[in-house]
Amino acid sequence: MNHSDLEYFHTLLGKMLEEAQQKGDSTLEDMTDSNEVFADPADRATAESDRSFTLRIRDRERRLIRKIQSALQRIDDGTYGVCEDCGEDIGIQRLKARPVTRLCINCKARQEKDEHLRTE
Repeated sequence: MNHSDLEYFHTLLGKMLEEAQQKGDSTLEDMTDSNEVFADPADRATAESDRSFTLRIRDRERRLIRKIQSALQRIDDGTYGVCEDCGEDIGIQRLKARPVTRLCINCKARQEKDEHLRTE
């Protein structure tokens, strides 16, 4: 991978990180602002369901932040774009589709096939 490609992905990942952190901050603000009292149990159940959904989204954002930070670290240490399984280069198109990926398309397909076979 050449220097301009690395700069492109570093900028892209930086923007993704900033966006994910902003979403996480707004999620936390929304959750702390809700101190409502519900007279109807159905309303309370709906609010609890919404809160649970929000927490799941926040957890996904937290995991994405860690993946982005890891990808940025791989750029810094020179291993970004190299498959962790086979050691081959990950294609630019795959990295554009999933900048945080650690596996080339062939290794990812094999991993998903193995996971599918274990769940059958």
